Amino acid sequence: MLVFAILPAAVHPTAAKADNPIVQNVYTADPSPLVHNGRVYLYTGHDEDGSTSSFVMKDWRVYSSADMVNWTDHGSPLSLNTFSWAGANAWAGQAIERNGKFYWYVPVSVRATGAFAIGVAVADSPTGPFRDALGHPLLENTEFDPTVFIDDEGQAYLYWGNPNLWYVKLNADMTSYSGSPTRIPLTTAGFGTRTGDPNRPTLYEEGPWVYKRNGLYYLVYAAKCCQEFIAYSTAPSPTGPWTYRGTIMPAQGNSFTNHPGIVDFKGGSYFFYHNGALPGGGGFTRSVAVEKFSYNADGSIPTINMTSTGAPQAGSLDPYVRQEAETIAWGSGIETEWNSEGGMDVGWIENGDYIKVKGVAFGAGASSFAARVASATSGGTLEVRLDSPSGSIVGRCGVPNTGGWQAWTTVNCPVSGVTGTRDLYLTFSGGSGFLFNVNWWQFTRAA
Repeated sequence: MLVFAILPAAVHPTAAKADNPIVQNVYTADPSPLVHNGRVYLYTGHDEDGSTSSFVMKDWRVYSSADMVNWTDHGSPLSLNTFSWAGANAWAGQAIERNGKFYWYVPVSVRATGAFAIGVAVADSPTGPFRDALGHPLLENTEFDPTVFIDDEGQAYLYWGNPNLWYVKLNADMTSYSGSPTRIPLTTAGFGTRTGDPNRPTLYEEGPWVYKRNGLYYLVYAAKCCQEFIAYSTAPSPTGPWTYRGTIMPAQGNSFTNHPGIVDFKGGSYFFYHNGALPGGGGFTRSVAVEKFSYNADGSIPTINMTSTGAPQAGSLDPYVRQEAETIAWGSGIETEWNSEGGMDVGWIENGDYIKVKGVAFGAGASSFAARVASATSGGTLEVRLDSPSGSIVGRCGVPNTGGWQAWTTVNCPVSGVTGTRDLYLTFSGGSGFLFNVNWWQFTRAA
């Protein structure tokens, strides 16, 4: 472990029975997916462990995947500390790419007033690091949950709001806007009818997500707290008029909030959301999950229910190129951290912990396995297994004391019987306490 790292309180699922939620070692919320150069980048909030009566959120996190099931942890490239004027509440935001730059719009409380404002951070890479683009809020109107959309002709729109729904036209620089914020009328025709609350007659609650498909504009949002469900409306233009279309995801999932994100990727459509499905999960300790769906012939969105299975794999993973250890379909017991060689590593490994990597295409077979490891103790054993965490061991690499948690060395071991496309399990064994860290791994193809 890095000497300046703080040991996190781990989220420890007990068995790899499913692949949803898609991140298991920390609580994540408010998903914002972005497709870029053949990968899905997923921007999330981060609920702190042990939060039981309020949202304790200090940073945002980034993950990415090429196949929708194995997700690479890119750490936290944006936090409240990025904004010198921010005080608290790293809530739901969205990132978007324009002209080679990545802009991340997030709501935070202003330190001086406590009121919500929207900041914008910018980076040269989808994984950051992000920096405050302005040094002050982009917008201050006490509401939150920004979503951003660029129309076909290049006009960008920023939407946000709870209890109201607002939009403003962003300029081409993506860090300023034209005109004044406009409040979208929350009519019952546009956003459905809520009964029993005269102060909020429509279903719209928060968390808007806007996109365009086949000439139709979609506005997806969390509806009718509490417990929220996900509803949507459509319009012929990005500013309306909106027509209520119904429920996408009913209220379910052990969390009183939900938050949508929708993208198309490799010919499929994917719906991201959050729930409280992990151990210790709930309304303030949420986890991001994903489902694949197909639009109906008329462009409507079908009802989507939460599952523990998640989306099917879109492709396979190549074991003969270097794979980051923090590329994970399911992990038990492990944590991730920044490492001295750049990027992230898997650490805090104890006896019995494991990593699952799904759909690994070994083809005709592999002859050996290599892993980049570090240990400040007596190390342990990295076991290569197939199909389950208790599957037969096809390779076993010993990990020695390397002289420190960031003193890296590469270990190698032969493997046998590794053919076809299989689920790979890296299981860890040894004595008591923390054993070793893993930075990356790679197989060698059989001759």
